[in-house]
Amino acid sequence: MGAGAVPAATAAILLWSTLAWLGLRLAAWPPFLLVGTALVIGAAVGAKRIRAWRVPAAALALGVYGLFGFHFLLFLALRHAPPVQANLVNYLWPLLIVLLAPLFVSGMRLDVRHVLAGLGGFAGAALLVTGGRFGLDMAHLAGYAMAAGSALVWATYSLASGRFSRVPTAAVGGYCLASGLAALACHLALEPSFVPPAADLPFLLLLGLGPMGAAFYLWDFAVKRGDPRTIGALAYLTPMLSTLLLVATGNGDMTAAAALGMALIVGGAALGSAAMRRR
Repeated sequence: MGAGAVPAATAAILLWSTLAWLGLRLAAWPPFLLVGTALVIGAAVGAKRIRAWRVPAAALALGVYGLFGFHFLLFLALRHAPPVQANLVNYLWPLLIVLLAPLFVSGMRLDVRHVLAGLGGFAGAALLVTGGRFGLDMAHLAGYAMAAGSALVWATYSLASGRFSRVPTAAVGGYCLASGLAALACHLALEPSFVPPAADLPFLLLLGLGPMGAAFYLWDFAVKRGDPRTIGALAYLTPMLSTLLLVATGNGDMTAAAALGMALIVGGAALGSAAMRRR
């Protein structure tokens, strides 16, 4: 385990727990405009080391895929599905990191515990999206699909980042800038004009400097220097913290079905992580 990896991952997780709440506070913003502006702000976090932004094209492509793809899909999901359920489906990404790890890490295999972990996670997600009624609400199906897509993007981005261990963490600023400019271009081409309310600016700064800024640098540092099994185990705290914040701020209800679904997802992910440690 590299020095500082666990504190860095923990700090990133704490910042990410505010992402869904901030996204809802800025729900009036067109998605491309919100993602683009926040990412450009996030790039400023690493602007002091701008020379480190010169990276191989493959590293830049991966960064844009992860940073832009993940947040764009997540914000769309929060607009098309109940926030608690969409947020928890999105946080299947720790479990996906466990299940997909053999595709990215040489010599790693799945065993029975990993299979059980996957079943537990999918059961939890099914319980969340059905609300305990065991029937999909077609009105929210698109939102759940977007949340699942964002989870897949972040899991694969996190696993693939280990292949670029020689790329400095400061290069994340370049990923943010490239992703932000691409999102702003999409806004100009596809979305109506929008005048941001002055009251939104503090939340926008918090979004760009925190969960869409500093958290990326912290996470990159952690996944490149830390044991992915330990980092993954810490990531399982994210859905609990995020959901508690949504409920505490009146943006969701912690129903029995949601609580059970969260327990299944976190329990399944923890089981998968334990299997990795055993091997």
